[in-house]
Amino acid sequence: MGRHFEVRAAAMQKTANQKAKIYSRYSKEILVAAKNGDPNPDMNQTLKKAIERAKANNVPADVIKRAIDKAKSSADENYSSARYEGFGSGGGSTIIIDCLTDNPNRTIANLRACFNKSHAKLGVGGSVSFGYEHLGVIVIQYDDEEAMMDCLIEKEIDLKEIEIEEGYMTITVEPTQLDDAKEAIEALIPDVKFEVLEDKMVPNETVSLEGEDLDLFKRLVTLLDDVDDVQNVYHNVDNLN
Repeated sequence: MGRHFEVRAAAMQKTANQKAKIYSRYSKEILVAAKNGDPNPDMNQTLKKAIERAKANNVPADVIKRAIDKAKSSADENYSSARYEGFGSGGGSTIIIDCLTDNPNRTIANLRACFNKSHAKLGVGGSVSFGYEHLGVIVIQYDDEEAMMDCLIEKEIDLKEIEIEEGYMTITVEPTQLDDAKEAIEALIPDVKFEVLEDKMVPNETVSLEGEDLDLFKRLVTLLDDVDDVQNVYHNVDNLN
């Protein structure tokens, strides 16, 4: 496939704002998993996996505990997932936004404001996502490709691709096998640190923007990142950073 996953950006850009966004994202996922099932992770596999992914993405234990405690209480938060798709101002740029929201009307109003301020356009469901592939993505510091391939194949993981860039290995698998791949890697590398461990929508083709189109797309992504309901943003622009 030879796709570029912006490995260094994903692995190294961990500012305070980005950390806060990551904490909020996983806190919501844990809250939803706990409210939709047993708040005990030993009795709730969805919750257990959400906690494991949160820990792998360096979410502190107290943030995880607060989310579970909130689910146990009489808190009114009831979140539903929603996906929105749209187009940048030019150059064939597309974007997918995944949200967890307790107020869909507020969410869509906030998203429309972001798109309007960036001269972008919201599309209908399926207008963009057909050009993306749903993949499980893992990034670690490791460079033995042969050992990793042998490990994953032995565990019957449907391996899509392995890429190595500047000491970072990006592994892509079927999203349903992301947690199985994590366990296999932990067996191979007991002290492994996951820089990225999540399922993503990865574009089949990317575009490069220039001038005003690039500036407007950057504005769109920045504005979306400030919307509390936004969990993940995926796009096909390869020169955004």
